[in-house]
Amino acid sequence: MAETDNILEVSHLKKYFPIKGGFFGGVTGQVKAVDDVSFTIKRGTTMGLVGESGCGKSTTGRTILRLLEKTDGTILFNGEDVSTKDKKELRQLRTKMQIIFQDPYSSLSPRLPVGEIIGEAAREHKIVPESQYEEYLSEIMKECGLQEYYKDRYPHEFSGGQRQRICIARALALNPEFVVCDEPVSALDVSIQAQIINLLKKLQQERKLTYLFISHDLSVVEHISDTVGVMYLGSLVETGETGDIFDNPLHPYTKALFSAIPMPDPDIKKERILLQGDIPSPANPPAGCKFHTRCSECMEICKHEAPVMKDMGGGHCVCCHLYDKQ
Repeated sequence: MAETDNILEVSHLKKYFPIKGGFFGGVTGQVKAVDDVSFTIKRGTTMGLVGESGCGKSTTGRTILRLLEKTDGTILFNGEDVSTKDKKELRQLRTKMQIIFQDPYSSLSPRLPVGEIIGEAAREHKIVPESQYEEYLSEIMKECGLQEYYKDRYPHEFSGGQRQRICIARALALNPEFVVCDEPVSALDVSIQAQIINLLKKLQQERKLTYLFISHDLSVVEHISDTVGVMYLGSLVETGETGDIFDNPLHPYTKALFSAIPMPDPDIKKERILLQGDIPSPANPPAGCKFHTRCSECMEICKHEAPVMKDMGGGHCVCCHLYDKQ
């Protein structure tokens, strides 16, 4: 594949899940898990994807990797359309695009020793000659902070942080260019979270990796990300560089999310923005702006007309009618 400045370009991505019911079990509706999402990620950078649970973050990541098949849209990896790949081409692509799952324990086979878990795919894809396999495996484990003698031990013998290091080593063993980190630290203690985040940053610098970092922990996203996308009910409502997003959030939903970030200094007080009502169903989203049913700044146009993404300068984009005249 030819290298481009943008390693990933996602355009108008949609992923709908059918709702079946009735006497004959026919399709009666659709859950719009990912609804017209577009973004790009530059090579060697990290994009953080944030939002409430159920907003479509993980589905977006898995659809990009073709663990789920898209409903519509385009996914370009190194300038090539991922969705057009046949089984053989997709198998080759798997070495370049990897994922680290949220729960390290459930994503590791309890029946295989750690060495086999980490190296199985590398051996299958012939990443290195068989004669160099054991040495290669040891180097990968060392790089991820794992002792060589762990090879013969099983996942249940490790702590949560060590298991996540095993998952990282498994992804790294295929020498990928792009990694989807699907809430990789949400199940870990705070001190262990910091160790894993620092490991991911170190590996990114050494191996020139690109990350899509999915999380609901805004402090973690601010620490690791170069750019941020904020999702609500399957759609992006704001994107931009991390500093711009955190210093000057524009969308009312982004402001509400960021108002919940705890302040380290107890003397600093900030207004807490509480969202009213429940998240609407993705099977029956509101007309117009999806957020208008919970927005304190809702206008009449918001109830009938969906806003479009607008660039407010410097690549800071927002999807909100409040900025139509700017």
